Amino acid sequence: MAKARTQFICQNCGTVHARWVGKCEACGQWNTIVEEDPMGGIGGGPGKTPKKGRPVALTTLSGEIEDAPRIQSGISELDRATGGGFVRGSAVLIGGDPGIGKSTVLMQAAAALSRRKHRVIYVSGEEAVAQVRLRAQRLGAADTDVLLAAETNVEDILATLGEGKRPDLVIIDSIQTLWSDIVDSAPGTVTQVRTGVQAMIRFAKQTGATVVLVGHVTKEGQIAGPRVVEHMVDAVLYFEGDRGHHYRILRTVKNRFGPTDEIGVFEMSDKGLREVSNPSELFLGERNAKSPGAAVFAGMEGTRPVLVEVQALVAATSLGTPRRAVVGWDGARLSMILAVLEAHCGVRLGQHDVYLNVAGGYRISEPAADLAVASALVSSLAGLALPSDCVYFGEVSLSGAIRPVAHTAQRLKEAEKLGFSQAVLPSASADLPKGNGMSWSEMESLPDLVARIAGSKGALKQADNDD
Repeated sequence: MAKARTQFICQNCGTVHARWVGKCEACGQWNTIVEEDPMGGIGGGPGKTPKKGRPVALTTLSGEIEDAPRIQSGISELDRATGGGFVRGSAVLIGGDPGIGKSTVLMQAAAALSRRKHRVIYVSGEEAVAQVRLRAQRLGAADTDVLLAAETNVEDILATLGEGKRPDLVIIDSIQTLWSDIVDSAPGTVTQVRTGVQAMIRFAKQTGATVVLVGHVTKEGQIAGPRVVEHMVDAVLYFEGDRGHHYRILRTVKNRFGPTDEIGVFEMSDKGLREVSNPSELFLGERNAKSPGAAVFAGMEGTRPVLVEVQALVAATSLGTPRRAVVGWDGARLSMILAVLEAHCGVRLGQHDVYLNVAGGYRISEPAADLAVASALVSSLAGLALPSDCVYFGEVSLSGAIRPVAHTAQRLKEAEKLGFSQAVLPSASADLPKGNGMSWSEMESLPDLVARIAGSKGALKQADNDD
């Protein structure tokens, strides 16, 4: 009989190694490699002859297209992030830092769906039923018909779900606690996580129930376990936020049935998570209009325009190597903007410390913020406050040119709605709105922007001299 062969799998990234080593060569983590059975009960074991397959029906690309049936929770921000509600028969993976609010938002969604006469089952693998009931009482969800269970065995969970009427929504909190009898590994290992997720997805596809899986995250902010889990599910949502701030963002990074890069904004309170219908007011609520080094950026998150303040502080350094500190933006992109300012605009920042912060703990990922960052840097260096009723957006190239960005009309419309009357944008911008109450200045290159800020400083000095 052939000797059983084992593999060594990294529990952080899922890389398979031929032998045990202390450090994983793929992700660089120490002491994460565990010996596991490669079959794990999934493939049937060595020596088993596969059964003969059956032919499947083939069809063409043309034909009727039906919209996926959805279950709307009534929580508008959650429905926005999922693309209009949970799709029946889909598997959704939600990740986030511990204590960020994953279980809270799912309990509120379960209660909202239960009030709409949907059958919801909440399976907790980390908390007892009494703890889940305490959270439900705090959130005002104790009077609903949500069914609870505290179980971690995959076979027992599937047997429970198969009894009675088919559930509309199943919440598994969390996938790292699931374990199956057919796998000999410990709970939380790569093989166990993959086996549990496969079983839950199979149940969702066969019955038409929506399955929501909660996943832990690593120190790098990625969902723990093999990355194949994110490929298996239909949608991946990340729950983000800083514990020092009271807002939370539910961000969509994958969605087979809707748009990606959508966000839902919530505000944390003692009664749970409250929806924020206008996040721009949240991020601009504590703004000091007379402070230099602050520029308002008109950004986009999916189909939603968001206005946020970009703050910069440029100060003379006493160190041999100036400091570059960034919060909420890409540090490499800040270095590029500094290089363009020095090379093409004559703005000398080599002997200055540069600190950049996005107000409210918000994180910007699109390059359209280049123009707002450059404006904030020049404003801080010159000691001159930018106009309080002006927004900035545009991408800066290495040649110093300002390139146009998409969704110009939506950005300007959101700015006008919040009381802004001016905008600085690229000169070749398309879809500019007609009959808009705002006035805008079109910039071709970054030196034009620096000259505009420097000219306003000179005009201000001349006005002071005349007085």
